[in-house]
Amino acid sequence: MSQEPTGHRAVSDRLDDVIGACEAIRRYVDDERLPEELVHDAVRMRLVEIGEAVRVLPASLTASEPSIPWARVSDLGERLTRRYFDTTRAVVSGTAHTDVPHLAEAARRLRAHA
Repeated sequence: MSQEPTGHRAVSDRLDDVIGACEAIRRYVDDERLPEELVHDAVRMRLVEIGEAVRVLPASLTASEPSIPWARVSDLGERLTRRYFDTTRAVVSGTAHTDVPHLAEAARRLRAHA
């Protein structure tokens, strides 16, 4: 697959952004020394970053990973940006612990072909 620019950045760069943000989230939630509020804020910001990167990925690419709800991933970033007050800590924490590891693996598989 070629590295065609998407929003002035190559698809492979966007996937690297997703992978890097997922890895950062894992580090935040695994570090028991960090205060819960700080982890929550850091995870939220990285989820926004992931949502923005995913938003511009071509559907033809993400279709090869149908187990990931790509539109919902993008929507979560949007929601955290515009309706941050409407998103509970439980949603952010659950996403970080349950969904982010699956997303990271899917992004790595896509990156291997980008």
